[in-house]
Amino acid sequence: MESSQDFQALRDAVQPALVTVTRSANSIANEDLAFQRTVHSSVDRELDETTSRMLKITTDLLKSAGKVTGQKTYVLEDTDDIDIRWKGIVDVIDTLLEKADTCLDEYTGLIKRNNGPVAEARSSINNAAKPKSMYTKLDYSLKRANILKPQNAFERPVNNFEPGPWKPLLTTKPHAQVPLEQLSTFANEEEETQYQHPYLHEITNLQYPSHVYETKEPIKYTPMDPAKPKDGCIWVDTFEGVLEMLEELKKATEIAIDLEHHDFRTYTGLLSLMQVSTRDKDWIVDTLVPWRHKLEVLNEVFADPKILKVFHGAYMDIIWLQRDLSLYVVGLFDTHHASDVLLYSGRSLAFLLKKFVDFDADKKYQLADWRIRPLPDEMFYYARSDTHFLLYIFDMLRNELIEAANKQEYQHPDGGAPLERVLQKSKEVSLQRYEHPTLDPETGFGSRGWYNILIKSSALLNGEQFAVYKAVFAWRDKIARQEDESPPFIMTQQMILDIARIIPIDKKALWSLLDTNARQLKVHLDDLFETIQAAKEKGANGSTLMQFLREGSSTAIEKAQPTVKSTDTRSIEELKSTFSQLWGNVPLSSAWEQKSNVAATEGTITIPLFSQFHVVDDEPAQETVKAEKPALKSEPAEEDDGGFTLKAGSRKRKASDVEEEEVAAGSDVEMGEAGEPESTTSEGDSKAEERTEEDAHKEAREAKKARKAAKKAAKLAKKQEEQEEEEEEEVFDYSKAETVLKTSGGNEDDKKGGKKGKKGKKAFDPYAFKSGNAPAGARQMNFERAGRSATFKK
Repeated sequence: MESSQDFQALRDAVQPALVTVTRSANSIANEDLAFQRTVHSSVDRELDETTSRMLKITTDLLKSAGKVTGQKTYVLEDTDDIDIRWKGIVDVIDTLLEKADTCLDEYTGLIKRNNGPVAEARSSINNAAKPKSMYTKLDYSLKRANILKPQNAFERPVNNFEPGPWKPLLTTKPHAQVPLEQLSTFANEEEETQYQHPYLHEITNLQYPSHVYETKEPIKYTPMDPAKPKDGCIWVDTFEGVLEMLEELKKATEIAIDLEHHDFRTYTGLLSLMQVSTRDKDWIVDTLVPWRHKLEVLNEVFADPKILKVFHGAYMDIIWLQRDLSLYVVGLFDTHHASDVLLYSGRSLAFLLKKFVDFDADKKYQLADWRIRPLPDEMFYYARSDTHFLLYIFDMLRNELIEAANKQEYQHPDGGAPLERVLQKSKEVSLQRYEHPTLDPETGFGSRGWYNILIKSSALLNGEQFAVYKAVFAWRDKIARQEDESPPFIMTQQMILDIARIIPIDKKALWSLLDTNARQLKVHLDDLFETIQAAKEKGANGSTLMQFLREGSSTAIEKAQPTVKSTDTRSIEELKSTFSQLWGNVPLSSAWEQKSNVAATEGTITIPLFSQFHVVDDEPAQETVKAEKPALKSEPAEEDDGGFTLKAGSRKRKASDVEEEEVAAGSDVEMGEAGEPESTTSEGDSKAEERTEEDAHKEAREAKKARKAAKKAAKLAKKQEEQEEEEEEEVFDYSKAETVLKTSGGNEDDKKGGKKGKKGKKAFDPYAFKSGNAPAGARQMNFERAGRSATFKK
């Protein structure tokens, strides 16, 4: 009770102070602070003091919160640090708010203490009637566990800088047909030396056991209680336990195997768990023990061709077994390829479990961190279920494959029975070999290269940016190998692109580009900044990303050449281009052509463009007589175009009317040319005649238009005269007019059907509105009103 009273007193003291500060801060806009600083020196001094105090309080708050939440804190030296470290500050504040909400919920009784999300996730497996768990999100503590690296305790340390090709780690070769000492090398397509598969001969010439080709009744799996996932399953974390399991496996004719892998906190990857099952027993082997290299003894079973090894999707499993445990699989049956040959709608293990066992696998645990020890019950249950039902699924698939041999829809164009095709594909999978991850920093080729990343990206990088990107990418790979971390853990791909685009000018700007996951690079910050600056200088004259992709990796790598200044200066005329970069070879105007000092007529013969014949008069003609335009006999005077009325219902001109007009125009031209004297231009001057005829046609068309306009004007004038005569007002005789005092409320002419007004309209009666027969007046206008106006909505 006392704590509640103390909290109430504290809140009463703090809340009014916060309200006062908030009101004072809102009384002036942030944009006016610079003006106030300039006008009032005292305001400038007080604002600086207040800013320093607030930064100190914020820094103390972040430090205090960081001790509780375990998050990284920052020292805010100036206001710019808030923008630079905004993400980290927000993370700390959000954590504080979440803790405050949790405390309030605990205080009010909404939740019980120590009932966090991790505890709920670990206890969810105990509730068997909870199928919705397969749709829930995996808890972060199970996805990214904060634990010590188990590889640091391995008796055979990890070497990420091993030169040359990867050599198999086998010390012995059980069930060998070719001795291990005869292991040879070969050159791949890139002319790189690599070692052959140790069991290449044994797998290529493998004959599967006869029971694989026989149809048998499927052997039912043993029941598994989800509430007790460890019952009937043996956890193996000692070498003695491995030997006991090995003796049991030697008695089986087929075994099911599955692996769990981790690749986030290691460079090459880490085989974290191995599940093995027979018809009646399940084992889960801890492959993170320091003596993990001793698990090579399992080759006595894994390489035994008489024992069938059933995997699902074993492509990567084969490589992980070679790399970490020196285990090789001879006699593989991959259920993934079996479902493919049988044309199933799904190829995943979850699909097969649902189809044959009606078991819903919670595949969210595929993303779990399998380095966690001890394993939570729900992860233990998931790992065991991957192999517990697999042999029963194998029985069902084998029988279907044998039956499919007689069905047309399962036949392949290349021939071969469905079962034989599955076994052949399984052999190809078991022949996969592990090789060291490679990276060419210049071309981007290799399993860890950037070429395939950028070719799918929409990034456009200039020379400097592209050089910085390649340098930072190679630097990240080097640090990841040193720290034995995955490259994405060191720095994400998006972060590398941001650094390449921005090219930070100082270390502070570079630090602001690193997110919270990459803050462990603080010890390498100087090295990274120097790498960026060196790459920027090198890429000033280098190729851009588009040039690299366009020209190809073999020609796009340009070596920066030192620029040597030329001693002789060329004239402007020599440097001038002979053709336009824009217009190319399109001829330009002759006004831009350069005049030559040599006479243009030198060594040329002048040939007239047209053959001209002149009429010789008494006096010699000095110039060629030009053809004159033929004059018409009579040229009507121009008349002003009057207005015209487009009559309703007028029809559209037909094609025949247009043709008649053209014929009439032609006859007019002929009549105008009849009495014209012959031109002095000869018949050979064809272009002059064409121009003359064209001008004659044009003048004829204009004359016809003028005649039409005159006719229309005459008609319009006559019509206007008729209208004026109709509208002449008659003289009103007041002596004969009726008095308005004795009117009956209507017009007498209207009653008798007398003469109406203009165009048949009734005469205006100013008193008609009293009788109620007048047309309604205009409605009242809506004037502007006070208050909120309305707006249109879509």
